[in-house]
Amino acid sequence: MYEARHHRPLTVRGFLRRMLSHSLAALGLLIVSLGAGVAGYMYYEHLSAVDAFLNAAMLLGGMGPVNPPASAAGKVFAGCYALYAGLVFIVTAAIMLTPVLHRILHRFHWSSDDNA
Repeated sequence: MYEARHHRPLTVRGFLRRMLSHSLAALGLLIVSLGAGVAGYMYYEHLSAVDAFLNAAMLLGGMGPVNPPASAAGKVFAGCYALYAGLVFIVTAAIMLTPVLHRILHRFHWSSDDNA
């Protein structure tokens, strides 16, 4: 997926294309995660779609739920979803930072003499 150390670094256009693909992957992960949270809150807590969206979005954003869970199943779901949301935050940050860090390290280690 990424160029090897002995290959020339990507052009700016290629790097922007890579950043776009990573951004789309991160956005896809967030949309799927938000959908799972909305479905879970609607199923386990019998919240409306808007309230379920608000609770799921707040957990994914790191703020915590707006409506505290009332049922035992809802509490288990909210706890598991909160743990999942924390992991999604870490994975999303990694997806977005990987191309930037790779480019920095690649430019640091690459020299035009290696290409000859």
